[in-house]
Amino acid sequence: MLTLPPGMRIYLATARVDGRKGIDGLAAMVRSHFGRDPLQGDLFAFFSRRADRVRVLYWDRDGYVLTMKRLEKGTFRAPLCDGAGTHRVIEAAELLLILEGIDLRDAKRRSRWSPQSPTR
Repeated sequence: MLTLPPGMRIYLATARVDGRKGIDGLAAMVRSHFGRDPLQGDLFAFFSRRADRVRVLYWDRDGYVLTMKRLEKGTFRAPLCDGAGTHRVIEAAELLLILEGIDLRDAKRRSRWSPQSPTR
């Protein structure tokens, strides 16, 4: 089980990824497709073509961490391929729900209070 701080930026690949890619291949993909630096501490999630595996890559102060989860039965229902680019930013809670098997396609987010920026 991943423990994620609430402020961590999580990038979800919107296309399926070859399951044979390792740390170097995924880090190169982050640089080329996402336009992000994988050494900045953000978390990147990639789902396999069959959607039965997910790889989570992030940099932890002095090295990469690659975590993988493989389902023995069923598939992940990640919000993929919406035509809006190569990736999308999601919240930690959303990633954890996806990893637990929750389908977020029909889920509705209720509005929450957020502080307004001061006007000058």
